[in-house]
Amino acid sequence: MNLEAKVKFEEKMDDRQLSRLATGVTVDSGVTAPTPVTARPEKAVYVELRQGLIQIAAVENDRQPRSLIILTGLKTLFQKQLPKMPREYITRLVYDSNSKSLAIIKHGYKVVGGICYRPFPQRGFAEIVFFATASVDQVKGYGSMLMNHFKAHIRRTYPNMMHFLTYADNYAVGYFRKQGFSKDITLDRSIWAGYIKDYEGGTIVQCKMLPKVDYLNTQELIAQQREAILTKIRQMSKSHIVHPGLPQFQPGMPEGVSIDPQDVPGLRETGWTPSMQAEAQMTSSKGPQYAVMRRILADLQAHPQAWAFLQPVNPEDVADYYSVIKHPMDFHTMEHKIETSQYANLESFISDAKLVFHNCRSYNPEASIYVKNANKLEKYLKDLTDKLDID
Repeated sequence: MNLEAKVKFEEKMDDRQLSRLATGVTVDSGVTAPTPVTARPEKAVYVELRQGLIQIAAVENDRQPRSLIILTGLKTLFQKQLPKMPREYITRLVYDSNSKSLAIIKHGYKVVGGICYRPFPQRGFAEIVFFATASVDQVKGYGSMLMNHFKAHIRRTYPNMMHFLTYADNYAVGYFRKQGFSKDITLDRSIWAGYIKDYEGGTIVQCKMLPKVDYLNTQELIAQQREAILTKIRQMSKSHIVHPGLPQFQPGMPEGVSIDPQDVPGLRETGWTPSMQAEAQMTSSKGPQYAVMRRILADLQAHPQAWAFLQPVNPEDVADYYSVIKHPMDFHTMEHKIETSQYANLESFISDAKLVFHNCRSYNPEASIYVKNANKLEKYLKDLTDKLDID
């Protein structure tokens, strides 16, 4: 079947037009000139890995000088990035002969990221004990890259090991969720209970590896999936069809004529339903700045350094937090305030966002990862508001 004539216009669409089309928005070929689709830029971490600036090293305590140097670097990194963990406890587990590690090293033996884990091959799972990357490199995507290499390393080293378990604190649950972890523990409790350390205040999460996924090639896999979806959109789209104007509104016709929107030629084919109009009216009733606040908050929530600010601080994890911070704020609370129209204007929304970062600096040490992330996010917020010409 020849689809060339049917998809001729869609093949010229750029990504922005296709995204609008996928959500049911009509694309007018006469208004927006198509632009060529450009490949997404390669992430900095993969550029550094390809160029040999960083390396992934598997290491354990075999008492060899190279191993001890890397393990010492891992110990120092974990102690700095995981300030709530007892330093002696980190030291003991990193050097434990039953522990294994995967490290990101650069400039010789400088450790900038790592995972310490304990494998239980006979039981088919591994416990991730510590996971951290240097704060200055987090924005480059070191964490995701390291987790993918960890999964590939486990598959090569322990072919029958398909599950990972770890205890994540309140700030890290969001990160692990993005890496395929879930609070839904499907691995039978009898397999892992008594084998892994139970951390007070932590949430146990599980990751199950997929046999058919090449974890070192996820970027290409996702690109192929994306292209498959866009190809299907091009095949199904009818946006190239131009309908004649409605005769009721032609020159010379009487005024005051109304028609059912669903009778407009082509409108029903776009996927439009009356409920969409009701949703649009509901959105407009929230005020003209509703969409702007939603967009800014969504960008903040998606930032790699936002994990500590996504949810309210759990008092069980940080017992004295609410005795120190009298006006707590977080992104989840801000989202609720947006949806319930509690912001009178954009300035009050921005004020709450800045309160999140102010609280963080008030409670945490200046050199902590939390304060560093707060400062980065505040600068990111300024960049977002500057683009919108907001003071």
